[in-house]
Amino acid sequence: MLLAAATLGLAGLPADAVPAEPALPADRPHSHVHAPGEIEETHGPLLLQITYTGEVMGNVAGGRRRGARYLDNLDLVLEADLERIAGWTGAQLHVYGLYNNGRSISDLAGDVQAVSNIETGVRALRLYEAWIDQKIGDAASIKLGLYDLNSEFDALDTAGFFVSSPNGIGTDIAQSGRNGPSIFPSTSLAVRVAIAPAEGWTLRAALLDGVPGDPDHPARTAIRLGHGDGALAIGEVEAPLGQGKLLLGHWRYTAQFDRNDGSGSAKGNAGTYVRAELPLLAHDDRRIDAFARLGTASDRFNMFDRFAGGGLKFGGWVPGRPEDEFGIAFAAAFPSDSWRRATAAGPAEIAVEASYRAQIAPWLSVQPSAHYIRNPAADPALADAFVLGLRFEATHSFAGL
Repeated sequence: MLLAAATLGLAGLPADAVPAEPALPADRPHSHVHAPGEIEETHGPLLLQITYTGEVMGNVAGGRRRGARYLDNLDLVLEADLERIAGWTGAQLHVYGLYNNGRSISDLAGDVQAVSNIETGVRALRLYEAWIDQKIGDAASIKLGLYDLNSEFDALDTAGFFVSSPNGIGTDIAQSGRNGPSIFPSTSLAVRVAIAPAEGWTLRAALLDGVPGDPDHPARTAIRLGHGDGALAIGEVEAPLGQGKLLLGHWRYTAQFDRNDGSGSAKGNAGTYVRAELPLLAHDDRRIDAFARLGTASDRFNMFDRFAGGGLKFGGWVPGRPEDEFGIAFAAAFPSDSWRRATAAGPAEIAVEASYRAQIAPWLSVQPSAHYIRNPAADPALADAFVLGLRFEATHSFAGL
């Protein structure tokens, strides 16, 4: 479907350091964005999709304190084939509105990586994306506007099944920047170029405003250029890997950032990631898919300088329910030496998720999940947390013209 919502301070520390609370900017899996002309072929030149995701999550042991929260997420997405509607050859319009109630489960669990990928920490109705994608020839396109970089960069379908944020985008990049990178729930102006030189290969590059939204007013949709924000540059190569794919990416900010040790500021906040997904078994209706990811971030500026994650997803294994899926995944974020010296942090925060998604109807899915968080926020004072969740997602599409 077009959009799937089911789918990541201590005194004296620099303001740019990643705090233990709230959790890192969450991010969610993204579905396929239709190519120009594809909307017309499948739905007509206009497509409106409404998706509501609700989730009850409870921290039943460890963390900061026990308790439960109800989180929700409303997506309103409009896509238009501008070639059919206005005669603009090869152009597609995408407008995306977003509402969240702002409740936080990480306030209870104490984790930094964000156990729920629909957590925002602030109640808001905002414009999330608004861009035009212009096709250039048969193998290239350019996109301009408010843009979520994780809609195309550092994104895998297999990992998108899971509920916890670090499976949607690696913690190494999700923690970066003064207000996170341009991902859920705050995005920035960007230009993205993509070229597909051969089957299975895609080269992507994007330049984005370095500070999405307004950190002082997180509920607003804000576009502020200048103010020392600098830019975030990111590039990615997607290559075939058997029946799967391999991603290799690098990102870098142009602005200066305060060092973790308080010794001043400097440029050079950057990181690299490699990510892959591969089917391990595809026999009759049964399937096993695997994914893995490694990432790094500059140890001088960031809480975590290394990340490792991976998981397995199973489909077609439940008798009489061929569409149901289940899986297990882990995400481990390792604090940098400079952060550990400044905060006495532990060696890692490790999050493990087991999840099952049942397709109740074509428009409705239900997904229970269980999460074990080892060393939340890499804080030795916090006991390991255990979180249980139940998510439902309802979606409907309207085609026009």
